Amino acid sequence: MYELKTKEDVLKVVKEKQVSFIQFWFTDVLGVLKVFSITPDELEMGLEEGMGFDGSSIAGFCRIEESDMIAMPDPTTFQIIPWRPSDRPVARMICDIQNPDGTPYEGDPRYVLKRALKKATDQGYTFYVGPELEFFYFASDKTPEFLDAGGYFDGLPVDRATDLRRQTIFALQDIGIKVEYSHHEVAPSQHEIDLRYDDALRMADKVMTYRTAVKEIARQNGVYATFMPKPIFGQNGSGMHVHQSLFKGERNAFFDAKDKYHLSKLAKQYIAGILTHAPEITAVCNQWVNSYKRLVPGYEAPVYVSWARRNRSAMVRVPMYKPGKEKATRMEFRSPDPACNPYLAFAVMLAAGLKGIENNYKLPDPIEADIFEMDEKARAEAGITSLPGSLYEALRLVEKSDLVRDVLGDHIFNKFLENKRVEWDRFRTHVSQYEIDRYLPML
Repeated sequence: MYELKTKEDVLKVVKEKQVSFIQFWFTDVLGVLKVFSITPDELEMGLEEGMGFDGSSIAGFCRIEESDMIAMPDPTTFQIIPWRPSDRPVARMICDIQNPDGTPYEGDPRYVLKRALKKATDQGYTFYVGPELEFFYFASDKTPEFLDAGGYFDGLPVDRATDLRRQTIFALQDIGIKVEYSHHEVAPSQHEIDLRYDDALRMADKVMTYRTAVKEIARQNGVYATFMPKPIFGQNGSGMHVHQSLFKGERNAFFDAKDKYHLSKLAKQYIAGILTHAPEITAVCNQWVNSYKRLVPGYEAPVYVSWARRNRSAMVRVPMYKPGKEKATRMEFRSPDPACNPYLAFAVMLAAGLKGIENNYKLPDPIEADIFEMDEKARAEAGITSLPGSLYEALRLVEKSDLVRDVLGDHIFNKFLENKRVEWDRFRTHVSQYEIDRYLPML
């Protein structure tokens, strides 16, 4: 791994390691990784001036009459890609997207997160996140054929992807990404690799790298990895539980030794902000039609707006405090899925939490009972509401959300809604195999 800081550092390593190509990475509005490569001969100019490209062909970027965009690489993100051949190494840098005049492009998701983080840093906070991304390994991308029949924490010989995860972890470590845990998840052929927490911008970059590494290592081994939220009927879907906290310098601003939950007033306000605004940010954190087939009761996916310490049916969980581990005090937002755009998702989470702090939101009591076992009346009496049940419902909430519009900015806000409305309309009018099998013989 490399920890470079300047353009000169990058040029030196490229020359010393005889790097054959340098990939420029950036992300479109939907969180899809975009890549183009340059040769070392073009690198010095690319580092100084960026590299131009046609933004009109990128989802959610710009119209054809204003298509010139600049990809400006961030030297601190330079790494040699470990899943490419070592004899002719290939490197990558993550880019910020600029207008031709050098100003930040408002349609760049990375810029959206930077803008959101500035509001936190202006108040003296560093926003740390630690996501847990679940995914499936299948035999191919054509049909969801399991590789194993394993369950939670199963090992060999049941877990047949131990070596796949091991190879992936080595690749992540080679590229500078620290891993905390790796294990088989609840559903057959479902897995999880957890990343050590980091500040939100670096972590969003890491999530994009993580998803790419998981898929590339799987491809090289003749199988397919997917972060699709709900690929199998009747099985748990894949989530992205996001642990998060605010620090002031080296001090965890979420910790209070005197509180019965060991949560500071600020932490409670932050969590209350997440609870209050969760429905309107759901479309960003769960952006696909398929996302809402995971967000149903009974499959460990939180659909009810509540918080708890031990109860994993709650949408927000606060892990129990361990003496001497003040820095580990955090909240876990459990409803997002791993197919979101991490730059936009982290940005709206932070904005919701900061809104709670700004307006002194009050945190309700935790719900430690199994919410999935409650009937509708019991949930209503406990003040428990639900997340939107479909992409359509989620979009209706986003349309009215001043918070989401302010965070995303008008350009991405409108482009995101435009794209998602098209997706919903195509889904709504599509005739599925289920409908053919069920209705054609009887109607």
